[in-house]
Amino acid sequence: MFSYRHAFHAGNHADVLKHMTLVATLQYMGQKDTGFTVVDTHAGAGVYRLDQEHARTSAESDAGIFRLLAAVAAAKSAGQPVPEAVRHYLEQVRGFNSGGKDIRTYPGSPWITQALLRPQDKLKLFEVHPTDARLLDRQVAELGRGKQIEVLRRNGFEGLKSLLPTPTRRGLVLIDPSYELKTDYAAVIDCLEDALKRFPTGTYAVWYPVIGRPEAHALARKLKAMSQRLQRSWVQAELNVGLTPTEGNSAQVAQGRAQTSMRASGMHVINPPFTLAAQLREALPFVTTALHEPIGSGWTVEHGGN
Repeated sequence: MFSYRHAFHAGNHADVLKHMTLVATLQYMGQKDTGFTVVDTHAGAGVYRLDQEHARTSAESDAGIFRLLAAVAAAKSAGQPVPEAVRHYLEQVRGFNSGGKDIRTYPGSPWITQALLRPQDKLKLFEVHPTDARLLDRQVAELGRGKQIEVLRRNGFEGLKSLLPTPTRRGLVLIDPSYELKTDYAAVIDCLEDALKRFPTGTYAVWYPVIGRPEAHALARKLKAMSQRLQRSWVQAELNVGLTPTEGNSAQVAQGRAQTSMRASGMHVINPPFTLAAQLREALPFVTTALHEPIGSGWTVEHGGN
């Protein structure tokens, strides 16, 4: 318990998929004047330095955000188009780095969200990790946004119940636990089942890892089944950056062995913007080409419902 720190993984391929989806969803929601509430059930520390010890220990951002930035620069130099969702996501990242090319700060989901809030919008952040909660508290206080942004030091799965439905009946809930505990997989489904009863028209964005664990394989399937059973529209996108040759040969990959670290993850969005599936279908081929390793990379986008 409490061993997971997102600072070691900030800016990796999973963050690229998650935050690109988050930016596209928030920008769509901001097109209507009515305010909305965003709830982040597992907020983390909020913002991360990519040039300091935690991030450099794993260096996952090198194969994530930095590869994507290099691919975009190359595309622009060659006069090639860059997908809209990729451009808007990177604009947010650059916004925390004086808009320059020297990216040292990476915004987590709380920081991306607060940057896209309007005066009429609210943000509720749940975090129970002692160190990350203290960092988040301090950083939110430094923003000076008053009651617009609230840090809640309690379990996000449980705390979400008290916030739904949102006051304006417009809201986005981001659920992205570490899945450090196997119980997190079942907790995600239970949390969503309860939330959709309380607030059936809310938008729910769930991040999940694609790893060699039965609970992980079942989660993506259960999310689709639940959305269909409750007659909610949905989009499910997965990004697999593949393996390097040193991590396994093609036969091992085909048999589901040789995975030494997380190489794929997904986003399942319930009641998504109607534009989201098309945006991800345009963006993910570009992202996959930018981030892929030689073996087994790929992407998928599925959607269904109303």
